[in-house]
Amino acid sequence: MSKNKKMRRVLFLTFYFEPDLCAGSFRNTPFVGALAEHLSADDRIDVLTTFPNRYHEFRAKTTPLEEKGMVRIRRIPLPPHQSGMIDQAKAFLFYARGVLAAVHGEQYDLIFASSSRLMTAALGARIARKMKAPLYLDIRDIFVDTLEGILPGWKGRLILPFLKTIERGTIRTAHRVNLVSEGFLSYFKARYPEQRYSFFTNGIDNGFLGVEPPTANPSDGNRQNVLLYAGNIGEGQGLHHIVPQLAARLGNGWRLRIVGAGGALQRLKQAVERAGVTNVDMIAPVPRDQLLALYREAACLFLHLNAYDAFSKVLPSKIFEYAAAGKPILAGVAGFSAKFLEEEVENAAVFPPCDVETALAALDSLRLDFINREDFINRFRRDRIMDAMAKDVLRVVAAYEP
Repeated sequence: MSKNKKMRRVLFLTFYFEPDLCAGSFRNTPFVGALAEHLSADDRIDVLTTFPNRYHEFRAKTTPLEEKGMVRIRRIPLPPHQSGMIDQAKAFLFYARGVLAAVHGEQYDLIFASSSRLMTAALGARIARKMKAPLYLDIRDIFVDTLEGILPGWKGRLILPFLKTIERGTIRTAHRVNLVSEGFLSYFKARYPEQRYSFFTNGIDNGFLGVEPPTANPSDGNRQNVLLYAGNIGEGQGLHHIVPQLAARLGNGWRLRIVGAGGALQRLKQAVERAGVTNVDMIAPVPRDQLLALYREAACLFLHLNAYDAFSKVLPSKIFEYAAAGKPILAGVAGFSAKFLEEEVENAAVFPPCDVETALAALDSLRLDFINREDFINRFRRDRIMDAMAKDVLRVVAAYEP
C-alpha cells in the first residue's frame, strides 16, 4: 500500500503502552508501529498514555517524553493507586486532565482510542467532536455489560444509567468501531445497529513465534507437574473460586503456579490459606522473556474467567499467547471463548467456570506434551493483524467528510 498522502497528525489515546505489562500495552504498541509504516516521514503520531501502572507490583523505568521517528510518546503521571474501582476512577481523571491539557490548541486528522473500560473511548469521542475529526475506536471489553454483572442492587441502579449514556454518545460519535471479539457484536449491534464494525482480534507477538519445545517433557519423572496461570488476578478471573479447590483435588502430584497481580490477589491468597493447600505458588508479574521460560517449564497452561454472563462474549488475549507456547491448555471459560478454543486450538480442554469436577475431567483429557500449532500461529500473528487494522484506519480517514 502506498504512503497515505492525506494523513498528517494522529492522536492515539491509550491508558496502557510499552513498557507496561498488560494486554492493552501488548496490543497498542505494535499497532502504532504498524500504522507508522503506512504514513509518510512528514506525518506524526502523538501517543498520549501513562507511566506503567497496570500492576502496583511492577514498575519499569521510562521517561515522560519519548520520540521514535514520527512517533512521539507522552506519558502522563498518575497518583499511586491499587486496582479498586475508586482508585481506577481517580487515576483516569488524572489521565484525562493530562490529555486535555496536551491537546489544547492542537488539531488532528484522526483520533484513535483504545479502550477496555469505556472512558478512554469517551475521552477520544469528546476530542473528536471538538476537533471535527474522524474517530476510530478499538473496543477491548464491554464495560457496561461487565458492570451489570458485578454491580447488583442500588450501586448498579445509580451508576449504570450514567455509563450507558456515555457509551451511547461515544459509540455514535465513532466513524468505525473495532471489536477485539466477534462475541461483542450481539451487544453492540442490538444497541447501535447503524454503526460500522470491524474485527481485528488480539494475536501472537513476535517473541512467542517459533517457540521451541522443552528438552524434556515437564511431566516426566517424579517431579510435580506445573499448572501455570499467568495474567491479571481480578474479580473477572475469579481465581479465588477455583484455585484452592483445584489444588486440593490435584494433590501433591501438581503445583499450581499463579503469576500476576490485581485487585483480587489478596482474596486469592486468603482463600488458599483457608483451604490449607501447600501446592500453590504466587509469583509477582515478570517481563515477557521470563514468562516464556515459565511456560516452557509448565506441563499445562491454565485460563479462567468468572461465571458472569458478560464474559461469555470475550476472547482473552491470553489464549493466543498460550496457544503459541505449544502447551496443553485448561480453560474455565464459556460462550465465545469456549467455542473459539474448541474450534481453533488443538489440545485445549474447556470446562464451565468455577466447576472443579469438570475441570479435573478436562485436565485428564489433555495430552501433557508439546504440540506445534503452526497453522494457528500463521493465522493469528499480531504483526499481520495490526497491519490489516492500520490499512482499515487509513480507509476510514480517506472516506471521511466533515
